[in-house]
Amino acid sequence: MASPVCTLLLLFFCCCFVCLYILPFAEAANNVTYDSRSLIIDGERKLLISAAIHYPRSVPAMWPGLVKAAKEGGVNVIETYVFWNGHEPSPGNYYFGGRYDLPKFVKIVQDAGMLLILRIGPFVAAEWNFGGIPVWLHYVNGTVFRTDNEPFKVENEYGFYEGAYGEGGKSYTQWAAKMALSQNIGVPWIMCQQWDAPDPVINTCNSFYCDDFKPSYPTMPKIWTENWPGWFKTFGGRDPHRPPEDVAYSVARFFQKGGSVHNYYMYHGGTNFGRTSGGPFITTSYDYDAPIDEYGLPRFPKWGHLKELHRAINSCEHALLNGKSTLVNLGSKQEADVYEDQSGTCAAFIANMDDKNEKTVQFRNASYTLPAWSVSILPDCKNVVFNTAKVGSQTSAIEMVPELLQPSVASPSKDLKALSWEIFVEKAGIWGEADFSINGFVDHINTTKDTTDYLWLTTSLFVNENEEFLKQGKKPTLLIESKGHALHAFVNGILQASASGNGTVSPFKFKGPVSLKAGKNEIAILSMTVGLQNAGSFYEWVGAGLTSMKLEGIKNGTMDLSNTTWTYKTGLEGEHLSLYDAVASKNVNWTKVSEPPKNQPLTWYKAVVDAPSGDEPIGLDMVHMGKGLAWLNGEQIGRYWPRKAPKDKCVETCDYRGKFNPDKCNKGCGEPTQRWYHVPRSWFKPSGNVLVMFEEKGGDPTQIRFSKRKLSTLCAHVAEDHPSFVTSNLQKNKASLELKCPMNTQISSFKFASYGTPTGTCQSYAFGDCHDPNSTSIVEKLCLNKNECVVELTKENFKTKLCPGITKNLAVEVTCS
Repeated sequence: MASPVCTLLLLFFCCCFVCLYILPFAEAANNVTYDSRSLIIDGERKLLISAAIHYPRSVPAMWPGLVKAAKEGGVNVIETYVFWNGHEPSPGNYYFGGRYDLPKFVKIVQDAGMLLILRIGPFVAAEWNFGGIPVWLHYVNGTVFRTDNEPFKVENEYGFYEGAYGEGGKSYTQWAAKMALSQNIGVPWIMCQQWDAPDPVINTCNSFYCDDFKPSYPTMPKIWTENWPGWFKTFGGRDPHRPPEDVAYSVARFFQKGGSVHNYYMYHGGTNFGRTSGGPFITTSYDYDAPIDEYGLPRFPKWGHLKELHRAINSCEHALLNGKSTLVNLGSKQEADVYEDQSGTCAAFIANMDDKNEKTVQFRNASYTLPAWSVSILPDCKNVVFNTAKVGSQTSAIEMVPELLQPSVASPSKDLKALSWEIFVEKAGIWGEADFSINGFVDHINTTKDTTDYLWLTTSLFVNENEEFLKQGKKPTLLIESKGHALHAFVNGILQASASGNGTVSPFKFKGPVSLKAGKNEIAILSMTVGLQNAGSFYEWVGAGLTSMKLEGIKNGTMDLSNTTWTYKTGLEGEHLSLYDAVASKNVNWTKVSEPPKNQPLTWYKAVVDAPSGDEPIGLDMVHMGKGLAWLNGEQIGRYWPRKAPKDKCVETCDYRGKFNPDKCNKGCGEPTQRWYHVPRSWFKPSGNVLVMFEEKGGDPTQIRFSKRKLSTLCAHVAEDHPSFVTSNLQKNKASLELKCPMNTQISSFKFASYGTPTGTCQSYAFGDCHDPNSTSIVEKLCLNKNECVVELTKENFKTKLCPGITKNLAVEVTCS
């Protein structure tokens, strides 16, 4: 999310930034206007359903498939931010290659026949490191972010923070709008969450619900720039999920209340490769519980349910954008919005806003039953083709199937029996020549300038041999306070303690025993960042690193080490030697080992491996490691940290009814927040792949696995009264069950099939009191050995007169292979 709080967003189907690469869009871009109902493209009002897919959060090989999956899901627009710190890593040093090949991404969207919303930033928030702003900008003299300050201009989601900047914030907003409009690019500009955006800049909504939102001026269309279909995760946090029924409800309500442009943030969340995650503490995974998962696979049933929703909404487009709107009250928490024009075209949305009870209402001389917290869509004001609470699309069970790391024939030992490992061990403390020494602590970020996560600081301590704790075999207590984010404390080269903040509170305190010896003791602290602040007022001034260190339990009372002489060194020796780079690391003396050391801190591991078999997406299983960074063939996989979530406040099943918040439907309690780390298939060679990891505190590298993300089971469960499209004639719509296996696979077997009153859920279906004994043979005939199939719940297929007076269902569970 771009924090719950939007870019002077360039609503642009061809941004001047890349127009040279997408000339066919340039002409269209000069013919985009708006009125109170919608955007107008080439003189025609358009209903737009947009999908956020951030190009650097996947890889170019994935982009065509992601765009295709979005289009198949009923989306007609792709939206992305532009990430300044990826394109200008240092002043004047521009980069548009690899994951940052924005022109290539835009061309793929164009070739798919879709429109593009390009959110140019430069501030993006987005749980992205430093909010997308290059860290070096903070150190340009006179720069203050997000206010009326000459070196820094243009914004995103500023409304919540403007007040903190006083008059500078207000004048900054006006300047940003005036600057944008002066470009005369031929398309509208919008500012998200900006209630004082000046006309003609359109202010828009970001939230879980935007049905009640109204733009600042009655001449402007109602635009929802960020609907959050899930939420992000932080290391050590729970795993939030938003039910598809509630996502669909929010979208339907938005269009019911006159909305015309809607964007899912995110539709594909992707991966925060390398050190791109912000927060701090945002996980490497940015899956977001989005309709397309981190690995590029449609997430069922969310993707399918929203696809059906989009089809229903699009069938109402003409009436929504051109018809007269009438509100019809049907109860205390029930209402219908009717859109009808003079030609007789009519569409209606009937909502039940009661978050507990099903309701039956009378509308236009007909009776309609609505589940709690749901919207029914009637493209002809008569027939329900979709209800947000009735999920009829298939669901799936996904497994991460582990595979041993296979030694490559290109590895130096050419030993196919056992994987050959090489290691490089960092010294605990200053390596090479120290950067500087100073009395007291310095700010971590100001020192490293975010060129690395790591900062060493060391001092020494003399312990008298007559100290009582030495005689009694006790240990003194070390007390540390830090602004964030994490640290490892070493004494005389031995790891004594690790501590960190969390995604809610970055600063932390540590109190614990420490082993000291008589004489001189070397204290070395490895201070670490875990992604920089990405949003908030004056966020660029939020620091990190130690602020206090004391020692209790010694003869002279408490010893304050905060103002002693500390010596500093930025980064790791292994980073300086580029151990993660396959070519550069050949010049380093790695140590070959028959068995890699376990539970050893400050260790670089390297292995040469074959690519995993098959073509499924790959995740690197790091559950048995501690904390660190990983690379494949020099590509940055990212930070790994299988930190466990709290054991409480999770739910077995989520009640979709009622307003959602990120803590409503948590899963993963007591489990690592992130166990698997996406390694794109395009990064692999058939053999000779160099896998490198830096382990900070110790783990077991022999337990590392590549895991293949596989759809193990496919299920669908549909009632005979489920609304659906079968033909273009709405009078003939029939309930049907649809199954579709992943590409290049077929329905190979049936685990369960029952028409009647089956019970349970996917992977736990059971026969009910009513069951058609021919169910399995019927669905096998229609579906076996096919990639996809449709089974209609009709008398031609099933014994529909079975168990009269009861609404029958069809439940099916199959295997794809």
